[in-house]
Amino acid sequence: MTSEELQIIQNTKAFVQTTLKNAEGGHDWFHIQRVFKLAETISTTESANPFVVQLGALLHDIADSKFYNGDETVGPKVAREFLFSQNVDSAVIEHVVNIISNISYKGGHVAKTFSSLELNIVQDADRLDALGAIGIARTFNYGGFKNRPLYNPEIKPSLQMTKEEYKASNAPTINHFYEKLLLLKELMNTETGRQMAEKRHQFMEGFLQQFYLEWKALFKLSFCLIITFKSYFSE
Repeated sequence: MTSEELQIIQNTKAFVQTTLKNAEGGHDWFHIQRVFKLAETISTTESANPFVVQLGALLHDIADSKFYNGDETVGPKVAREFLFSQNVDSAVIEHVVNIISNISYKGGHVAKTFSSLELNIVQDADRLDALGAIGIARTFNYGGFKNRPLYNPEIKPSLQMTKEEYKASNAPTINHFYEKLLLLKELMNTETGRQMAEKRHQFMEGFLQQFYLEWKALFKLSFCLIITFKSYFSE
């Protein structure tokens, strides 16, 4: 990259860090940093434009629609205005805006309206941060932010939600693993992304197995205590 582009990247980092200083923990500056680093890693194996990749990674969640009443126009608008203020080339601005507009999962049933290698890289990086230990932490952090129950065996995951249903869902946090997280491994765009996703995917499967073991054990213990309690007082 040129010295001017490197300076724009530094300016963008400062802008994003300031803008997201009070963001929800799963979509804050640390999330952006992780996605930025992951995108850099994936880029080493791809012939992509590093300037576009880095700008896309830094600005992809500058105004996530879930925190703006579902309005998907805010993020692209904020990014466009900032990049314009930095005198970024118009073609680069449009590319970055298209990355922001097409990166989101949106229930997995919405086709991309734009395609590029740079989008593929940033999307893989963002999806990787939704997997593994950090993905689990982010999922429960957001569930707590929305005051959702951890788990309810009577509410089954829905795999056929429309984009609107997905965005409006208030299902228990565990359901999100089946409605999105466990599906991401097969949706990776790059070979590097797929390889990196495998271990994180396996970690989540192990977590869910342990979660259910503990959940079931708790109810078995409660049942045994009730029986013991009744037996004691019936003697």
